[in-house]
Amino acid sequence: MRLAIATDAWHPQVNGVVRSLQATAAELGRIGIAVTMITPEGRRTIALPSYPDIRLALVGATAMGRHLEAIRPDHVHIATEGPIGLAVRRACLRQGRLFTTSFHTRFPDYLAARLPVPRGLTFAALRWFHNASHGVMVATDGLADELTGRGFQRVMRWSRGVDASLYHPREISILDLPRPIFLSVGRVAVEKNLDEFLSLDLPGSCVVVGDGPAKAELQARHAGATFLGTRTGEDLARLYASADVFVFPSRTDTFGIVLLEALASGLPVAAYPAGGPLDVIGTSGAGVLSHDLRAACLAALAIPKAQARAHAMRFSWTESTRQFLANIEAARTYTRAAPRAEPLASTP
Repeated sequence: MRLAIATDAWHPQVNGVVRSLQATAAELGRIGIAVTMITPEGRRTIALPSYPDIRLALVGATAMGRHLEAIRPDHVHIATEGPIGLAVRRACLRQGRLFTTSFHTRFPDYLAARLPVPRGLTFAALRWFHNASHGVMVATDGLADELTGRGFQRVMRWSRGVDASLYHPREISILDLPRPIFLSVGRVAVEKNLDEFLSLDLPGSCVVVGDGPAKAELQARHAGATFLGTRTGEDLARLYASADVFVFPSRTDTFGIVLLEALASGLPVAAYPAGGPLDVIGTSGAGVLSHDLRAACLAALAIPKAQARAHAMRFSWTESTRQFLANIEAARTYTRAAPRAEPLASTP
């Protein structure tokens, strides 16, 4: 099978979407599936307003259609709803190509945190985007139920995995800070709710790994916290293993790859009972979910590292990729007239 994966999220961005697509493409290649990534790399780009670290590609459906004809994929998967996603979607509709999509990011919540845009309007636009496909893949049962209730069609489960050989407990800490160490990893932006974490009255030290548009403001407001910037690979893995609790204050993430990376490193999780944590942690005992985030942080200190690690081992990129391919096969057997763009639906 020749597979094309289109995404607006790609290097040099560091986030869960990029890591998921990288791992999936690598696993697909390992089992002999030829993957062509359609990304902003090598294209003209502009900075995303209010978020200059994210570059948006300047592409059109006509040029993208020629590209698809040149690579002749058997299936197209569109991972994001940005300019590349839109151009590939339109090219597929024009050419009658079968394609699937995935819902990675809660744009209605992210946009509402920045601008006075009704969430229902954004959901309507996303429903228009995804319902033209032969299936929309989501990471958790909770998100699948929510999107189905909002009128999204052919919703499919596609979980995530973790590289347990990279992320694992270690004997030596690289953080010379007062204990306990409460760590958060991810994009430093308003939707990640880091201000609530850093405002907690916690013993020891609070550490933030990552960059983003809210970093300077948070550093000024929380001088006692340690900000380490973006870390990747072995460096990031050693930081996970050097902390005592992983704090995930986001209420909007659809999954949270960082949750699995922390757990695999032997790091118990403290989070709100919302979004990704509900599905990833649930009642596993690998973390504490509470509307009182401070209480969750303190209670998580008592969770053994082995318990956190054992829960992470339930997730693998091999199983994630198996689900991905099963969804594609289901989409390929789904028969209907050639997909076409429908008008923007009203909010249910």
